[in-house]
Amino acid sequence: MELRFQKKMELLEKEVILKSVELDDDIEDFEVDIGDFQSKDRFIAISPRCVRCNLCVEECPVGAISDSTYSKRARILDNCVKCEICVGTCPISSIYIFESEAIINNEAEDIKDQTIDYAFHEINIPHRVIRLNNIEMDRSKCIGCGHCVKFCPTKANKLKSKSYIEEAESQNYDNLIEGELYPLINKDLCLACGSCVNICAQDVYILDRYLGPVIPTKNLIIDEDTCVSCFLCEENCPTNAIVLNSNNIPELDDDKCIRCNVCTMKCPVGALNFEDVEFNYD
Repeated sequence: MELRFQKKMELLEKEVILKSVELDDDIEDFEVDIGDFQSKDRFIAISPRCVRCNLCVEECPVGAISDSTYSKRARILDNCVKCEICVGTCPISSIYIFESEAIINNEAEDIKDQTIDYAFHEINIPHRVIRLNNIEMDRSKCIGCGHCVKFCPTKANKLKSKSYIEEAESQNYDNLIEGELYPLINKDLCLACGSCVNICAQDVYILDRYLGPVIPTKNLIIDEDTCVSCFLCEENCPTNAIVLNSNNIPELDDDKCIRCNVCTMKCPVGALNFEDVEFNYD
């Protein structure tokens, strides 16, 4: 997915002026020269398709995702380090990571023809394996609210009558009311996302699943000759994955590293850089 749009430089300059002057200033007296500009950044967003499974919340290594509830989806917080783990973990691919770029196009002489061009490109992240081992229900707790059914992404959970459920499960349930509808799971369709488990206020569900390891998308390259042993990478690593050894050279614990880019951004001499791992998505 890629999005592109433009903003007129004339409009951008007016916005800069309005943010720079006092309320009683005459903006006609102000001029602004923005000059050349180019920036790149990455950001992560959770789409409205979120099924409230909270798997991203559980797997975020720095606690940068707020809990989802029945009424609101999970949300990326300001302390996000863009490690991409949530993107590769979301069982229904409702979390996206975009690379954004903004560049001023001032080749035209007349400012009315100059623009600032924006581009947003989705980054493909390989997904972890998630597999259902088993899921069970304690029907003595179920009150038939139906919230679990609403958010089931594969429609594996459907509302059925008391008699239908008792026949399907070969068991009687005295707490279920005839004429009311209750959830019944088709395990062949269950994705093991855990939405029903998270959304159920009665703790009806017991989920047993397999969640595979995070698939690294980048490798950290350390230039020992450039390193000045300033310790900033070690001090700022959110998972203590990088430390300076007895020779004051950074060493990486690959199992702890979450490929979050914090160390590369903090390094003042560019001694730390990530190299993308190539994946074939065909």
